[in-house]
Amino acid sequence: MEHIMDTREGSSEGTKVGGTIFDVNRKRHTAADLLERAYPTRLTVLLRATVDTIVWQDEGARAGRPKAIGVEYMDGEGRRKSAYLKEGDGGEVILAAGALGSPQLLMLSGVGPREELEKVGVRVMLEQPMVGLGMADNPMNAVFVPSPSPVEVSLIQVVGITRFGSYVEAASGHLFASPSGGGGAAFKNFGMFSPQTGQLSTVPPKQRTSEAIALAVEAMNSLEPLAFRGGVIIEKVAGPLSTGYLRLNTSNPDDNPSVTFNYFQHPLDLRRCVDGIKTIERVIESPAFAMFRYRNASFEDLLNMTANFPMNLLPKNDNDTQSLEQFCKDTVMTIWHYHGGCQVARVVDHDYRVIGVDALRVIDGSTFHRSPGTNPQATVMMLGRYAVN
Repeated sequence: MEHIMDTREGSSEGTKVGGTIFDVNRKRHTAADLLERAYPTRLTVLLRATVDTIVWQDEGARAGRPKAIGVEYMDGEGRRKSAYLKEGDGGEVILAAGALGSPQLLMLSGVGPREELEKVGVRVMLEQPMVGLGMADNPMNAVFVPSPSPVEVSLIQVVGITRFGSYVEAASGHLFASPSGGGGAAFKNFGMFSPQTGQLSTVPPKQRTSEAIALAVEAMNSLEPLAFRGGVIIEKVAGPLSTGYLRLNTSNPDDNPSVTFNYFQHPLDLRRCVDGIKTIERVIESPAFAMFRYRNASFEDLLNMTANFPMNLLPKNDNDTQSLEQFCKDTVMTIWHYHGGCQVARVVDHDYRVIGVDALRVIDGSTFHRSPGTNPQATVMMLGRYAVN
């Protein structure tokens, strides 16, 4: 798993190798090891418990400032319960539900745009129009490269950072067409390209139906494994300028919110994608890559094959291979680097406390104005370790 910490400002052009988290003694650590810093004897973790809403203090809070005193949740057995802060200990409620969950929970708890909350029947505790805004996702596009002979499995471990802000990575082997499942079911796991893993987030919300997912799964399963014998080269636009919004569909916490990322709405994002695809072309056309591609397959052929894969169910255009701009729009995918919705200086202050309320912080990727071009896991873990004192 890639754990490269970077920001565009702090990264230089070139190649970086993915790694993990090591201490000064060169000992590798997982995310679970961070719990050791949290006094585990004083920590209670509830599995399969889902928070519904934040509980506010009815009396004693500062005038005009709601104060968080706990949360209501459903436990693993479906029973509704509450958890409260101890009185007088200066405790806080901390939301860490991610870029989709934290703004949704704030809205469900009455903190957000008044019109949006009232539309779904949520009582407004604090009008905060910036909650749910600034939603972004680093758009990803891939070029499939079938190989004349099998290649070894290689996960994404190396990233090429371009001068224009596009991150180039590659993966290969049986990662994309491995039979799995039981009961004789014909199912293939296409890894990050599987419709089941969220690629339909790239289509408009109203088109993300169970029927659409079923059609995408059927189309992917019908592809011959030979098409995936090889690998892919991907490029991602780090820190996109295109942003969108998150809105509640209902007041039911079990209902997913509606999220729009507006991929490539900003022309510079589209320009960076095109430059990233051109970089991939130079890699594929290089002598070092010759043994990994069919001689009679031109780069245009590879683009055409990629554009025809049912990776996101967006309508396809006839000029995908003639217009790299159209190719970027039609084949955009997510790599789940969602961020925004509770951004610093808009929803939370620089100590990650929610502006306008007391005893409430947000500690996750929803506070980011930009997400690293590589995997943000290490960045988020360090935010959790150091932002709460």
